[in-house]
Amino acid sequence: MPRHLALSLADLAAALRAGAVTSTQLVEEAIDNHARLGEKLHAYKAWDPERARAQARAADALIGVGVDLGPLHGLPLSVKDLYGVTGYPTFAGTPRPLPVKWQREGPVVQALRAGMAVIMGKTHTVEFAFGGIGTNPHWGAPRNPWDATHHRAPGGSSSGAGVSLREGSAVVAFGSDTAGSVRIPASYTGTVGLKTSIGRWSTDGIVPLSPTLDTPGLLTRTVTDAAIAFAAVDPLVDEPAEAMLARLGAQPIAGLRIGICEWFFEDCAPGIAEGVRRALGELEAKGARSITVDLPEVEEANGLFRRGGIAAAEFATFINTEMKSYRATLDPNVLKRFEAIERTSAVDYLTRLWRLKELAAGIQGHFNDVDILLTPTVPITPPRIADVADGDAYMTANMLSLRNTAPANLLGLCALSMPVGLDGAGMPVGLQLMASHGADEQLLAVALACERVLGTAKERLGTPPLLAA
Repeated sequence: MPRHLALSLADLAAALRAGAVTSTQLVEEAIDNHARLGEKLHAYKAWDPERARAQARAADALIGVGVDLGPLHGLPLSVKDLYGVTGYPTFAGTPRPLPVKWQREGPVVQALRAGMAVIMGKTHTVEFAFGGIGTNPHWGAPRNPWDATHHRAPGGSSSGAGVSLREGSAVVAFGSDTAGSVRIPASYTGTVGLKTSIGRWSTDGIVPLSPTLDTPGLLTRTVTDAAIAFAAVDPLVDEPAEAMLARLGAQPIAGLRIGICEWFFEDCAPGIAEGVRRALGELEAKGARSITVDLPEVEEANGLFRRGGIAAAEFATFINTEMKSYRATLDPNVLKRFEAIERTSAVDYLTRLWRLKELAAGIQGHFNDVDILLTPTVPITPPRIADVADGDAYMTANMLSLRNTAPANLLGLCALSMPVGLDGAGMPVGLQLMASHGADEQLLAVALACERVLGTAKERLGTPPLLAA
């Protein structure tokens, strides 16, 4: 049977419109892939093939009468179980459904509906999205397919998102990112993860962790797919996805000024910094120019983050008010430090908020000297789940997982992770690009230029061992 879902988004859209394949056939292929790998990979909290089949039939009917609703029309995708989706309960990683208000669809899901995308199901999340490794004591952690022997972390908090792409049950996965929750799963699973600028996409209809820092985002198999999916959803894009892709694809690599801050490269696991520097060398060979930059704003923001930042206080407020009845069943790794989180005073919270705004304003000035910042996405290899069962080990790995990604959220930047190799343990290495607030299209343009030089995950990483077995 042809593996249509291995095609790019652009090729899938063209095949649908040419009548070479139907949405129903794509959805059946996605269902078959899930039947083959779903129990092994555990990507989904909710999976409803009959609902997906009905959406596919509707998408086919519209195409049959010449109605084209955009580049995601008829394509299977997954949505993190923080998003409200009609007909599905929202658990947000908790042991029981949240109140019905959290089933209501917000603007991102509404955009997917308007574009006639097919929602295959809802992927697992860390409980209330509060964690970067991807564990969940209530529902278990999805399995990272890059290790065929051990159960390794998939990255969090959008823990099922990257796994759903690798499973072949979705071609785009929607998640959210408060301190790295899209980019960490992308890095861990060898996929592409886009964190949009704060405020660019509405968070309505998404269970909050930190209203100040939360951003919707997406994961795809390539940067080109990410640009197409972005164009399909973004409320500010006023041109067809093909036109935007052509415009952004004109970005040359020659002359690109790449900012390198050594802080991000410190204390990386074997093969991670080396893999990112190797990719940087390939870009420089094509004419990009690396510029060393000192970013004191990043180091200070990281210090504030390690003390709880602002997300922890906002999360505690949400739990102690609207979600009070869910507190007793919180993940023990969260619950045991909840009292410390609650001790954050109003003065401390507001002072941190004020200082982060100052730091965010300050970092914008560095983009006068560089076009983009380039870092390793995550400095550690995805840990074995058994190795982070202990609370102290979990805390150490969690903070390290978030170290390089959280600054983009705290300082108001947009960011993207793309796969560039394998580390010393044979696990994916992510390269992170960060751009100034609101420069989402510029970020995608640079990432597209980098992908032209570096190649895609399939070309650089090969096939995950668990999928090849």
